Amino acid sequence: MYPYDIIPGISLYDILFTAALILALVVFRIYSDKRGIETKLFNLCLYAGLVGICVGYVTSILTQAVYNYNETGVFEINSSTGMTFYGGLLGGAGIFLVIYFIYGAIRFKDKIHIKRFWEFADIAGCSIAVAHATGRIGCLMVGCCYGRKTSSWLSVMNVHLGYKTVPVQLYESLFLYALFAVMSVRVYRGKKYNFPLYLMAYGVFRFIIEYYRGDTVERGKTVVDFLTPAQLTAIILFLVGAVMMAVLMTIQHKKKSAISAGEAGSCITSDKDQNGSANVSNND
Repeated sequence: MYPYDIIPGISLYDILFTAALILALVVFRIYSDKRGIETKLFNLCLYAGLVGICVGYVTSILTQAVYNYNETGVFEINSSTGMTFYGGLLGGAGIFLVIYFIYGAIRFKDKIHIKRFWEFADIAGCSIAVAHATGRIGCLMVGCCYGRKTSSWLSVMNVHLGYKTVPVQLYESLFLYALFAVMSVRVYRGKKYNFPLYLMAYGVFRFIIEYYRGDTVERGKTVVDFLTPAQLTAIILFLVGAVMMAVLMTIQHKKKSAISAGEAGSCITSDKDQNGSANVSNND
């Protein structure tokens, strides 16, 4: 880890956090072009996304402040409060959806924002994954979100704690980059269901990696004693992703069945017309 300032007031954490946001926006722009998203829709997502980032930044700090309160009994927000991913994701995504659907309903009478929503969601999954992966390297540098104490050769020295820890931040970053790569290939091949895939995959990984975290006490408890707040949220994310996947696949299956039935009906009608024409010719 390297929690020191590169230049006065700016550390590697700050640089990587900024890089994560830029990467998210760049990926969203490139992948939207690839999927042929209309400019007016992209602009709506861009504006809603920027507001979502700002709100998510605030909610990530507030969530961390609550974690700190559970540990110390003092609720305060200052330069050392820190941030938590789940708080930022839920707050940012929530305000994004509110702006997207309310403004979209006013702006687009043809409801194109609803018709193409899941395409945006699939692209958003890629943007979130690459930003999260980059941000986790920042966590590794500053020493937050650290792992359990270990004497393994595969460890990092946490200068704040004075001992070596499991580099869970690095593991999570590598996983997220791999997930980003998989989803990117799917986007370029025109595949669907990226966003529920992201929720399910990350939910499973986060649930497991929590067993190797060393800061679980700092984040408090849940209504389920043997689960950390992050694990409980991971279960919810997985279930939401699974429900999304099931619903979307069911809708897709019904559409294909309707199209197939329509094509079969057209063929039958065509055959009847041809047979009728043949009979008329024979009668002549």
